[in-house]
Amino acid sequence: MPPSWGEVISICYWMLCLASGRHSWGNFVSQQSLQDPCYDSNKRPQFCIPDFINIAFRHEVKASSTCGRTPQDFCTYQDKFNISSRTCSICNVSNHRTSHPPTYLTDLDNPFSVSCWYSERGMQYPKNVTLTLPLDRRYEVVYVSLRFCTPRPDSMAIYKSMDYGKTWVPFQFYSTQCRKIFNRPNRVMISKLTEHEAICSDSQMDVTPLTGGLVAFMPQEGRPSAYSFEYSPVLQDWVTATDIKVVFHRLHTGKSVGQNAETAFYGVSDFQVGGRCKCNGHASRCYRDRTGMVCDCKHNTAGPECDTCKQFFYDRPWQRATPKDANECVACNCNLHARRCRFNMELFKVSGRKSGGICLNCRHNTAGRHCHYCKDGYKRDMSKALTHRKVCTPCQCHPIGAIGTTCDQQTGQCRCKSGVTGLTCNRCADGFQQSQSPHIPCRKIEEIMTTTPQYRLEWNTGTECGSYCKPTHGRVRMNLKKYCRKDYVLQAQLKAMERSGEWWKFSITVLSIYKQRRIPLRRGEQSLWVPDQDLTCDCLRLQVGKTYLIIGSDEESPDPARLILDKNSLALPWRDVWARKLRRFQQASKRETCNAT
Repeated sequence: MPPSWGEVISICYWMLCLASGRHSWGNFVSQQSLQDPCYDSNKRPQFCIPDFINIAFRHEVKASSTCGRTPQDFCTYQDKFNISSRTCSICNVSNHRTSHPPTYLTDLDNPFSVSCWYSERGMQYPKNVTLTLPLDRRYEVVYVSLRFCTPRPDSMAIYKSMDYGKTWVPFQFYSTQCRKIFNRPNRVMISKLTEHEAICSDSQMDVTPLTGGLVAFMPQEGRPSAYSFEYSPVLQDWVTATDIKVVFHRLHTGKSVGQNAETAFYGVSDFQVGGRCKCNGHASRCYRDRTGMVCDCKHNTAGPECDTCKQFFYDRPWQRATPKDANECVACNCNLHARRCRFNMELFKVSGRKSGGICLNCRHNTAGRHCHYCKDGYKRDMSKALTHRKVCTPCQCHPIGAIGTTCDQQTGQCRCKSGVTGLTCNRCADGFQQSQSPHIPCRKIEEIMTTTPQYRLEWNTGTECGSYCKPTHGRVRMNLKKYCRKDYVLQAQLKAMERSGEWWKFSITVLSIYKQRRIPLRRGEQSLWVPDQDLTCDCLRLQVGKTYLIIGSDEESPDPARLILDKNSLALPWRDVWARKLRRFQQASKRETCNAT
């Protein structure tokens, strides 16, 4: 939240405490209270942020100019309003008593022991002096302040980086001559559209006091969204920084300060950057680990800035917390059958922005978005809770009497072939008796029969069909002669089958046509008719779901208008090696080679 005037006073008091040495910084982060600020008294998540601190304290500052590299004299003031109180001494980096290094910028000062960094003399415009402060991670900056040991500069600028010093953007300009030095108007009004832009101001640039003057910049001051900061991504980005750079452009010179361009220099006793770890409202403190400062993330968030959800907490997208909503990351609902999940925005929108998690690699024979039903071949054990690891048990569908291995999730009822019944499709229904074909295991009993016994499906091979056909189930050699003798050759996949009187109707998908029948076929969905007796006597072995090479003749068909497969045809389980050979046969037939055979 943006600091109120009371907080500004607290900041000033805090800065005075630093100057007087009354504030101890032995620990970087304040001690956490007994109650976690990220949760209320009822353990409900709530918006929380770390305390703001002096990020610059004891950080190394890189200065582009420091006095004493070559010993030189310099003069300072004892009385901040009296020019005649100036005293002079020597600055020499080889003598620690007379050196003024950049480490003095971020050390602990008090009224009785003020240490100052000084630049070299004569660094007047257009020469610049730069102080660069790496912060080592992303912070939300509350203020930047400099306490001077010399008169405040006539012109200076503050910059920030968000990519660890690779690029810099202006944060604030100060000058008594904004238009001349920075080509910017003085004290321009900040609008909603420009609150992410730096302005120039002549405030705080007075020549007095001669020493102890303060320049303090608050990034949110005067910004329209300052009082709704937690709802303004633009302002949140504006205050975020990984590095701060201060550039001194122009000194005050002349009689008012008793110095000229050759003898003037910059001097700063205290360089502070107040801010807080950027934790996006999901942490109340930061701590140091082997990688640096990281947020102590709550609300099931993770990452150095609590900027992502923890593993498995992907049921809704990550969001920054606000005072109105902690935007806690929510675990996926996988009924204890999965350890991983992912987020899907489309599902999240369809659900009314309530749930978008999809469980991955469901275990214990479960399936579905929430691992909430049993996978194919398994049924729900209603005596066990949905979260139980043995909630799904095998269907146990009979391998001959059932169509596939899938059963009803609730009842366990398998899909039975025609004339077959039972929970697992293991016996013939009333009015049906066991046949000798695994494709039609139960045949309807003729009406002259007065009994309707039930048979267990224990299939045996009989001889009553021996005179009807001679099944060919071994290897068949494919050659051009056989190809030429048939009217059509095609590759098809059997999709479904249903009985129609003395026929079985198969729904097929024609995948390739290597030889066209007299009544042309097209690729795609077709119907294939097979006599009931041909399946019963095992003249043909067909299985739904598999792909076959189908070879037949129209002259032998009882109904040329239909695509019929019977004992005079061939249905061979498809082999990929046939495709190339059949294409050769197809080309040969176009060259009238078939007529020669």
